[in-house]
Amino acid sequence: MLTIDAGTSRFCDGIQRRNFIKIGAFGALTLADLLRLEANASSTLDQKPKRHKAVINIFLGGGPPHQDMWELKPDAPREIRGEFKPISTSVPGIQIGETFPKLAALMHKSAVIRSVVGAEGRHDSFQCMTGWRWRELREMGGHPSLGSVLSKIEGPVDLSVPPFVGLAKVGVWRNPGTPGFLGRAHAPFKPEGPGMADMKLKDLSLQRLRDRRALLASFDTLRREVDASGTMESMDAFDERALNVLTSSRLVDALDLSKEDPRTVERYGNGKPYTYQYDGSPTANETFLLARRLVEAGVRCVTLTFGRWDSHGANAALVRHHGSRLDQALSALIEDLDMRGMLDDVSVIAWGEFGRTPRINSSAGRDHWTPVSCAFLAGGGIRPGQAIGATDKHAGYAVERPVDFQEIFATLYHNLGIDTRSSTLQDLAGRPQYLVMQPPIRELC
Repeated sequence: MLTIDAGTSRFCDGIQRRNFIKIGAFGALTLADLLRLEANASSTLDQKPKRHKAVINIFLGGGPPHQDMWELKPDAPREIRGEFKPISTSVPGIQIGETFPKLAALMHKSAVIRSVVGAEGRHDSFQCMTGWRWRELREMGGHPSLGSVLSKIEGPVDLSVPPFVGLAKVGVWRNPGTPGFLGRAHAPFKPEGPGMADMKLKDLSLQRLRDRRALLASFDTLRREVDASGTMESMDAFDERALNVLTSSRLVDALDLSKEDPRTVERYGNGKPYTYQYDGSPTANETFLLARRLVEAGVRCVTLTFGRWDSHGANAALVRHHGSRLDQALSALIEDLDMRGMLDDVSVIAWGEFGRTPRINSSAGRDHWTPVSCAFLAGGGIRPGQAIGATDKHAGYAVERPVDFQEIFATLYHNLGIDTRSSTLQDLAGRPQYLVMQPPIRELC
């Protein structure tokens, strides 16, 4: 698994860069990396991660129908209201769709936003991961996602666990978040594919890894200067992340559901069969449980995509299928975090890139609708038991308390203990950029 490339290569800057050590698929390892490893290993391997604040961002890719989920319109004409009926929740006066009985019972620990405005209309996760429009600062990569911001500002809770993990599954609109102008060093870690097999030190012990220092000392090492593009920083970050992951079982254990109580696994469910998936992500309920385990292990931000909600046809059938699985997985996550004493520290949000049309089309579906959408939140210290905002009688436009994407992100940052009025990030031109430009949602904070 450990190989040494003694060859010589020449990069475009004319510098000969040789004698790199490779571990699996994780890239270059230098003597400096091993020295960092030796200094950090003893203090991180046998300790539990400190209590920390985190976000689990659940992207309902494709655009979920707000009027069939969180704000039903039973008095509207049938071609508007559809076939779903509202049900009461644990909070008097708040009703949600009949597909979500488990979440209805947890309304006193949750909140719904029925009047999300400002959707750009792009069929991707960018706005739900950053709070910004895709074209803003596009010349330098765009604004970074929340997970990348946390990676930059807060860094890892545990050196063996990435601060930002994207549980990306197959399908369109599954981007777990991009680092934007912060550079690849702050991109999400994606524990998927063949590379998972390289996340363990198989026949190489930690002691043997340390013993390579004498050999490495005879090689030239690359002095990495910080450059404006962040390329050098990215290379160092990838190397260090590789070693930290390889020399600790914490991340691997968090991703191993066989170590979880079977009763807990059963409570989350598996979301099968994956009907209405098409080219999208599956309704893989176990990713919610993985998200909880990752946060428990020290991850600050976990993103995942659940289902394919682009219901141009057979909208009601899709909502019954996807909705029932979302109800089971999301309610289990909220209860699980609460039982473990983590709910006040972990913000959970489930939402999509836009809403669906008020009128049902000729294919029994609802089409794209950007004027208004919705979000479901729990945890993080918010004031629960609320339904914020309202739409008109046909669920077409926000008529009470419109809430912008940026307000939602400001609320998430507030829950994390980050003051968006003073916190900035330096872009590639050296200019300070605010995390968001709007304040947190006053009703929740």
